[in-house]
Amino acid sequence: MTPPEYINEQPAEKQVLLTSIHHAITGNDLSVIPGVESMMGKQMILYKERGYMKYGLAAVKNHMSLHCMPIYMNPALHAKYSTLLPAAKFQKGCINFSYATEVPPEIISALITDCSAINIADMLENRKKK
Repeated sequence: MTPPEYINEQPAEKQVLLTSIHHAITGNDLSVIPGVESMMGKQMILYKERGYMKYGLAAVKNHMSLHCMPIYMNPALHAKYSTLLPAAKFQKGCINFSYATEVPPEIISALITDCSAINIADMLENRKKK
């Protein structure tokens, strides 16, 4: 299954927002390759940098999630965007939301732009060496 096919399988009210976030990721972080895979027992779009998951985009029954490894590994980024997106529900490396108003496209694009400067693959490979 391709990312557009995954998005098209979601309820109509989620498709526009998922498409917008998908384009924000692919348009602002050229280091990642999107594909649909299983993570945490669910199918989602995983955006991988040199084989390492950098972002994940998922739709479940009651909400959608943007999994974001750079905010998990960078407390300053996490704090910045949890302040800029007060209506979204933040976890360590995950942003949960139900409506577009919770994740304005300009802020999501800025988040991905900031995250694109972080090389997750290098960070994880260097961690393994220690």
